[in-house]
Amino acid sequence: MTQAQSNPYRYSDSNKRYQTYDYYLRRTFGGKVAKLPLDAGFTCPNLDGTVGYGGCIYCSGRGSGDFAPDAALPIAAQIALQKQRFARKWDVSRCIAYFQAHTNTYAPLPVLRAAYEEALAQPGIVGLNIATRADCLPPDVVEYLAWLSGRTVLTVELGLQSSFDRTAADIRRGHSFAQFCDGVERLRRAGGRIQICVHLMFGLPGEGRREMLRTVRDTAALRPEQVKLHLVHVLRGTELARRYEAGLYRPMERENYLSVLAAALELLPPETVIGRLTGDGPPADLLAPLWSLRKTAVLNDLDKLLYRTSTWQGRLFATPAQGSPPPQGNPL
Repeated sequence: MTQAQSNPYRYSDSNKRYQTYDYYLRRTFGGKVAKLPLDAGFTCPNLDGTVGYGGCIYCSGRGSGDFAPDAALPIAAQIALQKQRFARKWDVSRCIAYFQAHTNTYAPLPVLRAAYEEALAQPGIVGLNIATRADCLPPDVVEYLAWLSGRTVLTVELGLQSSFDRTAADIRRGHSFAQFCDGVERLRRAGGRIQICVHLMFGLPGEGRREMLRTVRDTAALRPEQVKLHLVHVLRGTELARRYEAGLYRPMERENYLSVLAAALELLPPETVIGRLTGDGPPADLLAPLWSLRKTAVLNDLDKLLYRTSTWQGRLFATPAQGSPPPQGNPL
């Protein structure tokens, strides 16, 4: 039998022992879908002084929008440009508009509505992904998102990174884990068909395997529809880069990262979509770890590790007791 034929994980039609984003897209839309990063020109409460200045210590000046077009371009023009770029590799007849840069619910509702509606009006747009913070979800925006989820496939991506409040303070995240859980709960109570994607980062300063997997367990208890797992990248010009160059921060080694990834997948709910297993650092700005540039090799080695150790996503997931309260964070 091939690895695909002997795969015990049910949300897969290949040798992948976790639910890939590609598998989710094919089940949801019936085929390939391109995801187009956009920059709507929003800022962040962690930049403008509302909760802090300078952003998180790993954040580039583009606020994770390094692969998005110039924010000065209208949304329609950005989508057209991204379609041209992506068409070199993929079919762009169906696309998701990905509001990626900075905090994409951090503006008055009429401004947000105009941006989202402009995106949905473009040919071939079949869904929206909106990256934001859990502390930037006022009632009117949450109500609108719930309504919008009845019109299109809507995913709200929430950056958590770590459930340890100590870590959140050190990386200048600007909110606690309790605030994050509150944002998730408000999205859930709003109804509709909002899918929640939680972003986690492995290799944050001061964290080891114990802390990373504790965060995974806390996230699993929230039962998100999707999870993105990111390796911490040291990018030029960031506070993390200054720590790295001063010898105060050491990035994760490749084998350690693979081991933590495999353990994390075991702990997550089996039905959760894995939106990402390692991020893309802009090569010109990436200081470390340079092994992360070989993304395909990392993913292939993860597949081999899961097969060799006879494990898969959700194998160790423990279903929370009915009516149990959500996790409240780890202050230590």
